[in-house]
Amino acid sequence: MKKINLNDGTLIYCLKETEAIVLDEHIKGYLDLGINIKENDTIIDVGANIGVLGLRLSNKFQNINIYSLEPIPIIYDVLAKNAEMSFNENFKTFQLGISNEAKKIIFTYYPNSPALSTSKPEIWENNSISFLAAVEGSIINLPKKIWWAKLIPKILIPCIAKYLKSNKQQIISEVITLSNLIENEKIKKIDLLKIDCEGEELNVLNGIKRNHWLIIKSIVMEVCDINNNLEKSKKILSSNGFKNIKIEKEKGFEESQLHNIFATR
Repeated sequence: MKKINLNDGTLIYCLKETEAIVLDEHIKGYLDLGINIKENDTIIDVGANIGVLGLRLSNKFQNINIYSLEPIPIIYDVLAKNAEMSFNENFKTFQLGISNEAKKIIFTYYPNSPALSTSKPEIWENNSISFLAAVEGSIINLPKKIWWAKLIPKILIPCIAKYLKSNKQQIISEVITLSNLIENEKIKKIDLLKIDCEGEELNVLNGIKRNHWLIIKSIVMEVCDINNNLEKSKKILSSNGFKNIKIEKEKGFEESQLHNIFATR
């Protein structure tokens, strides 16, 4: 674990400096979708990673309620440290994943690129063309602070992709449903539900009870469109009262299977 400065000087703990800067840009991309967050809002961050969203919102608002979940122990430790550094007593962290039922599942942890860690490694392992496109797009569109990455020859992209997935480890972690969390924490409203869990997103949606859908105001989620997951996600959102559904691809990810969904009622 190391402490670094993000582009605007904000201090953050991380595992990989470059990845933390990219995650920060990723969060800004979410917020640029038009998400309206205000004082006293409640945010649930599923797949919080190191807690960039929670830290940013804690710095921006005096009163904000954040529930951040991360199942990978080494990543969770960084999340907990950033929550502590935020001085927001309502920034709560949980070493848990979210799925369609409470159980223990196997996650694949990628130490060279922790943000890739997933319960469904096939989204990276079985989609090499899409993964290469995502890696190349990430490099081309890295923040200015990482200017040197743009000098990397395109011919090296496959080597970089292979490196990012190397030395993977299997970790057993606990998952619960979102409804379990809502009931356990007695959450009365969710102004924003953010889902970024590398292939588990459909299970997250399927683990929400009908009465709990009613307290969710807006959703921003990343979807890996394998097995028609994008269309399935849209149908679930529509059937639960979300009328405004916007789908975007981040710059550089046009050739990948990754999509962002922003949904409001």
